[in-house]
Amino acid sequence: MNTLHRCRRWLAHRCAADSGSAVIEFVFLAVVMLIPLVYLVLMMGRLQAGAYAASAAARESGRVFVTAPDEATALARADAASALALANFGFGEGASKTVTCSASPCLTPGAGVVTEVRVTVPLPLIPAFARSVVPLEIPLSSQNVSLVDRFRGAP
Repeated sequence: MNTLHRCRRWLAHRCAADSGSAVIEFVFLAVVMLIPLVYLVLMMGRLQAGAYAASAAARESGRVFVTAPDEATALARADAASALALANFGFGEGASKTVTCSASPCLTPGAGVVTEVRVTVPLPLIPAFARSVVPLEIPLSSQNVSLVDRFRGAP
């Protein structure tokens, strides 16, 4: 009985020494698990914004291109529309736009105008010195086909 009593006291003393360690372990594991999860959410949000920016810029630049009175005005309008759409999502730099026409001249009635916008999305929270060593950007692109009105007057 004496040995059993000593075992119980030893176990009680040993368990009392571990009190509070579960909270520390939980906090440590929560931080270790939450930091990558929060970074993943930030990264996916930025990629989604880049995809929306490219899509909106391609769509809007195609729309304003086909409604312009002449080709010089159409190119200026398309540049302005794509720059505005990209700026709305925070992607002013690192974006490019190309316009390809299915007919010559571009504004021939019934012709298709393909606008393609490419955006490079930098990963969030990466310092600039690391970007110069390892490419930490994801390229995104979007295409849009707009048709010139069939009943429009020939250019």
